[in-house]
Amino acid sequence: MNEPPRSLLLFGSNWPEPASSAAGTRTLQLLETFRAHDWKITVASAAKRRPHSALLPDEIRQESISINCSSVDALIQDLSPDLVCFDRFMLEEQFGWRVRAACPSAKCMVDTIDLHSLRDMRRKALHAKREPELKDWFSDLALRELSSLLRSDLNLLISDAEAQILTKQLKLPASLFHVTPFLSDADQQEAWRSSPAFSDRKSFVSIGNFRHPPNADAVRFLAEQIWPKIRKRCPDTELHIYGADLSPSLQQLHSPSTGFHLMGRAVDAVDTLAGYRVCLAPLRFGAGLKGKLYDAMLAGTPSVTTAIGAEGMQGDFPWPGEVCDAIDSLVAAASALVEDESLWRERQERIPALLQGRFHAESHRTALMERVNQLLEEAETASIDQLYGAMLRMHQHRSTEFMSRWIELKNQSKSS
Repeated sequence: MNEPPRSLLLFGSNWPEPASSAAGTRTLQLLETFRAHDWKITVASAAKRRPHSALLPDEIRQESISINCSSVDALIQDLSPDLVCFDRFMLEEQFGWRVRAACPSAKCMVDTIDLHSLRDMRRKALHAKREPELKDWFSDLALRELSSLLRSDLNLLISDAEAQILTKQLKLPASLFHVTPFLSDADQQEAWRSSPAFSDRKSFVSIGNFRHPPNADAVRFLAEQIWPKIRKRCPDTELHIYGADLSPSLQQLHSPSTGFHLMGRAVDAVDTLAGYRVCLAPLRFGAGLKGKLYDAMLAGTPSVTTAIGAEGMQGDFPWPGEVCDAIDSLVAAASALVEDESLWRERQERIPALLQGRFHAESHRTALMERVNQLLEEAETASIDQLYGAMLRMHQHRSTEFMSRWIELKNQSKSS
């Protein structure tokens, strides 16, 4: 007798927008992984759909939900999922207690996307002109995020660098984490070979969603400190910056007379990147993996970035471009790459080994599903690690529950 298919309920902070951010691509890749293994999938989100929200396959059930509303409890009970995934820890804060109450047998997993608190502490350290310190983990944001990870049965990380920070520096249990990076199949890994040649490309490109603070900072950094020096060395080049959600203050940086062009949203990131010789990503803070640099590899476009930009991406493989933090080094590397075809080709040739070695879709999908199946089949045991999670669920979830129920009652009284 065949067993019924396992089921996944994913709480999304947004409906996936792969054309707007790497986070959207990441979510779609995870959904496709579970769908390929015949899971029944439901995606639920309280966010409004936007014009660039992806069209999910018909087999995936989609539910628009409300926060602070007990109707979500009924949905959870109706679905009775085997696994509940929260795409970012804030969703676990909002709905985790409801899942535990409505379907106690379900396993809970947070897809961190990136460590929000790590990104935030790096931003604050940058502005304070210092390196991040252990004391930075005592911020409200970090304590909330770490508590959420401890409450969950499993947490997906996109970067093995973040796994090292959590398990080595902060001493969190390694059993709570699994690393699944971006996923590229064989066709994607070879597509760069048919991308435009050096002579058919032009100048520089930068890309990113500008609601994301590291990307907005990088554009200002380019405009104020990097591009004037590159332009002086390469006066005939231009920099075209693509991305969604440009703020009015960033739009004021548009300066065609100096070759600094803000182009707006890219219809297709990989196709856009393939038209340029060099991708610039001078990120000064951030976390997770950088979708723009991954897309640049798929486009066959060498990139110049910082240690933060390349973090968790290259492993032991040489970077397909240059990694440098000093402004003058970055300017020199970018200028050389955009003008020297031989150097450009040599750096481009590094792409396939890195994609195969770090982002091989089949191996990562297999490892993820093996870990999830192991989680679902594990016998209930008691351990110190689980005790800490249970303690946090008791205190944090109870307080969150009472607040949510109070807001729901308040909303009901307003409408009556």
